[in-house]
Amino acid sequence: HMESWRNELNNKINRINQILRVVGKEGKTEAIQQWMDTVIHKLNNYKAKHKALLKEATTLLELALWKAKLDDNGGGKLASEGVRTQGRGRKRARTESHVTSGAAVVIKNVLPFLELRDQ
Repeated sequence: HMESWRNELNNKINRINQILRVVGKEGKTEAIQQWMDTVIHKLNNYKAKHKALLKEATTLLELALWKAKLDDNGGGKLASEGVRTQGRGRKRARTESHVTSGAAVVIKNVLPFLELRDQ
């Protein structure tokens, strides 16, 4: 995604030279303003898409860490709890495993590398 977004944005940015060659002196200010609005709109659109992808990736990372924790325990408490009709013991074990999976620590340290920085 990001490479195609970068290429498209670079093309939009470079397009101003073509626009200014065609526009007369009186229309240059308006043409530049329209061009800037287009570039800013596209940039904001990509930022929003990036944020949505980042949220999805964070969720997947959290689920993967939780699953890894469950797999490391070999079912551990889940297996020992057995199958219950109401599933309360299994749910409690899953919740406990989720809390102790370390996802909060990993995500807190990984997320800054994935977020866009305002410059």
